[in-house]
Amino acid sequence: MEICGIDEAGRGPIAGPLVVAGCIFKIENGELKIENYLEMLNDSKKLSAKKREELFEIIKETCEYHIVFIDNVTIDKKGLSFAIKSALSEIKEILKASKYLFDGNSNFGVSGIETIIKGDSKIKQISAASILAKVSRDKYMLEIADKYPMYNFKKHKGYITQEHIEEIKKNGFSDIHRKSYRLKALEPTLF
Repeated sequence: MEICGIDEAGRGPIAGPLVVAGCIFKIENGELKIENYLEMLNDSKKLSAKKREELFEIIKETCEYHIVFIDNVTIDKKGLSFAIKSALSEIKEILKASKYLFDGNSNFGVSGIETIIKGDSKIKQISAASILAKVSRDKYMLEIADKYPMYNFKKHKGYITQEHIEEIKKNGFSDIHRKSYRLKALEPTLF
């Protein structure tokens, strides 16, 4: 049975894209190509950045995968649920599997996708998708950080930190900030 594990990165940040990845383990000569690395796979949040980077390259070489980026403009216009639903649909369309497992408790109305709470720690295909999504998003945020030096995206990658809130108070929103996200800490200043 071919299982496609799916996970996302970037649901919570106030800047940057949502990234959703799907991953199927390739079989070659009757064996999983990623077999020697299965024990290392885990929820991306539990791995060091260095280990995620190493596994990212291994996963890309040994698995079939698809990564979807949903930009902040789409999230602002259509909402996070729409963004996740469209990414799940795209992954299901492109990656052919007998079973689709998504980390979390909602399939966002996409039929044929099963959900598993804490799936990124329980199912190795979801762990691999978690790593693909997290590393892809982090790389994107590091690449654009030089365009927006006043926000220090290299440090927090768009997630809400006190430093990021202070940067927004000082500089306003950039064109990659999610304007639909409300921060109570900013309301007296910006809204």
